[in-house]
Amino acid sequence: MKAFVSFMFDKSFLLHEEVWGAFENESLLGTYVVEKPHTSKLQNMGGGLLLIGRFIPLIVQMPGKTLSLLNSYMRITRSAAPLLAHHYLIMIGVNPKAQGKGIGKALLQHLLNTVNADNKSQGVALDTENKENVNLYRRFGFTLSREVQFDNLPVYCMFFQKK
Repeated sequence: MKAFVSFMFDKSFLLHEEVWGAFENESLLGTYVVEKPHTSKLQNMGGGLLLIGRFIPLIVQMPGKTLSLLNSYMRITRSAAPLLAHHYLIMIGVNPKAQGKGIGKALLQHLLNTVNADNKSQGVALDTENKENVNLYRRFGFTLSREVQFDNLPVYCMFFQKK
C-alpha cells in the first residue's frame, strides 16, 4: 500500500495534477488528488517518461494480479467519464482521527470552487465503491452516471456538471 500511495503522489507531481491538503499544526488531516483537464500533451509525455522509473519499484512490490486489476478498474471507470473537458478526482481521504469534523466536505468544496473557476473545465468526474458516498456527492451536485460491478465490487461513477 505504501508503495502504491507513494507512486500516486509521484505521478501527481510528474503529470502536473493538483494535490490539495488540509493541515492543522503541520499534521495532514485530509487530501485530494485531481487530474486537470488542460495539462499539455508535452508535459504529460515528459512526466510519463520519468514516471516509468517510479513504476519499476511498484511492479516489484505489488503482485501482477493486483496491477492488472488496477488497470482494469481504471479502464472501466474512465470509460464512464464524459467526453467533455473535466477534472477527475483520483482520490480523496481524511485521516481517521479527523473524520466527522467537516474536513472531507471542505476539501470537496475547495475542489468544486477550483473547477467552477476554471474556464477550460466543464465539471469533475469521480468514482466510489462506497454506496454511502453516493448521497454525500449528490448533496454537492454530482449525478450518478453509471453503476458497474467490478470483481464483485460495486462502483458508482459520478459527475458534477458546471452550470
